[in-house]
Amino acid sequence: MPETQSTPTEQQENELLVEKSHLFNIILYNDDFNTFDYVIKILIEVCEHTPEQAEQCAFIVHYSGKCPVKTGSYEDLLPRCAKLKNSGLTAEIHPCE
Repeated sequence: MPETQSTPTEQQENELLVEKSHLFNIILYNDDFNTFDYVIKILIEVCEHTPEQAEQCAFIVHYSGKCPVKTGSYEDLLPRCAKLKNSGLTAEIHPCE
């Protein structure tokens, strides 16, 4: 009896789940030390944000306490997270949910 193959939709969903499981976020946390302008400057430099993206993230961090600021592979995010920390920001890498 021939094996049944997954429909293209099922295959795409499975590929997306596998791909998503390899993605991570840098989470930036609020602190009482850094100014909005400084956080925006660092996000532009380290995470390659536009000024508008960086400003939005800075406001979300301020009002919510944290914000995912960059998504990607762990290998890509590790040096970026280190640069954020070396710049005096509080950040961690977490798997995407």
